[in-house]
Order: sequence, then C-alpha cells, then structure tokens
Amino acid sequence: MKYKRILLKLSGEALMGDKAFGLDTQRLSDYAAEIKAAVDHGVQLGVVIGGGNIFRGLKGASEGMDRVHADYMGMLATVINGLALQSALEAIGVQTRLQSAIEMDKICEPFIRRRAERHLEKGRVVIFAAGTGNPYFTTDTGATLRAIEIQADVILKGTRVDGIYTADPEKDASASKYDTISFKEVFDKGLNVMDLTAFTLSHENKLPIIVFDMNAPGNLLKLVKGENIGTLVTQ
Repeated sequence: MKYKRILLKLSGEALMGDKAFGLDTQRLSDYAAEIKAAVDHGVQLGVVIGGGNIFRGLKGASEGMDRVHADYMGMLATVINGLALQSALEAIGVQTRLQSAIEMDKICEPFIRRRAERHLEKGRVVIFAAGTGNPYFTTDTGATLRAIEIQADVILKGTRVDGIYTADPEKDASASKYDTISFKEVFDKGLNVMDLTAFTLSHENKLPIIVFDMNAPGNLLKLVKGENIGTLVTQ
C-alpha cells in the first residue's frame, strides 16, 4: 500500500450525478462503495465535500448577497452533503464520523484534530464538513488544511476528468494529459487544479496532490495500491 492516510476531496457537484441540483442516491452509493474498498484495504481516509450541488457562496455573492452570509450558507450545504455520505457509508457497514468546523452538536462532532486522528487510527472514515469554518475560504482550502492537520500522505482530488491537461479536455480535443507535474509548472502555466490559497498551502507543506477521475470504478483503490492513475502534482 503506497499511502497509509489520505484526504479525499470531492466536489458537491459530483453528488448530483445526472441531476441538475441536489443529491443522486445512486452516485452516493457508488462513492460509498469506492471508499469502502479503500478502507477495507487498510487505508485511513478522511473526506471533504464541497457544497456546490446545493449552494455555492461565490455565486450567491455575485448575485448581490452579502459574501459572508453566502459563504456560511455554502458551509451548511457541505454539512448536508456530509450527512448524506455518512448515511451511505454506514448503510454498507463503514464506521464513520462527521466533524464540522462550525459546532452543531446535535448532528455532528466539532472538529478536534486529535479526535479525528484517533478515529482514523481505529479505521473510521472521518468526513470534515463546513470548510475551515471561516468565510472567504473554499472547501479546497478546507481540504488542504485538514490534510495537513491530520498528517495525510496525499490529497486525492476526485473529479470527472482523469487528470490535469494542457487545456480543458472537454473543450479542446487536442489537450494532452500530464502524468506528473510540479507545483512550479502548475503556477507557471496557470493551470486550474485548486484555488490559489489551497494550492499554495499544499506546496508550502510539501503535500502532494493527485487529480483523478472518481467516477471510474476502482480508481480510488488503484491509487491506494500505488497505481499511476490521474496526475500527480509534487515538488
């Protein structure tokens, strides 16, 4: 096993499946099965999910809403997604803990680093919700922060694309995929991997990122085993 402890970052939009809004229960079940396979292999796994399938703070702000209010609404959307994934995981026998950066003790634990690490050591999946708990920071930044705090070996960014390309492969058929790329090259080429705050934080803490296609069955387990899936961003 190449990685002992990983932080899996999923977008909220990924949970929509083919829907235009909200949650697709089949997609949740598929992701839960992928995560279970990785956990059964012995990896310790934390998860951060965005909230864009329910509410995106930046979009609300762009339409005239107060940015701080909009961002807090986006954080609450990630808690809803976290509850949904927790339910899907526990339905197939995966022990799970949901921790939130904003305290709401009726439905989830507060984020406490030592407690999160203990859960991981016991084989539980820990879902980190509500981003960093602060406005003006994305869930990408929240994922990077949590990964550093729990001393994860790598951030796995699950997307609908199988890696990082020279251009958007959905718009440019001539775009070519990188198997490995350095943080400096990503900066220099202006490639969109994560928001700049998250990416810089990962770079400064020498935390590698792998961008991969989460929707391809078996990819998560292949990565855990050390297969070359997606694109590795490293020093």
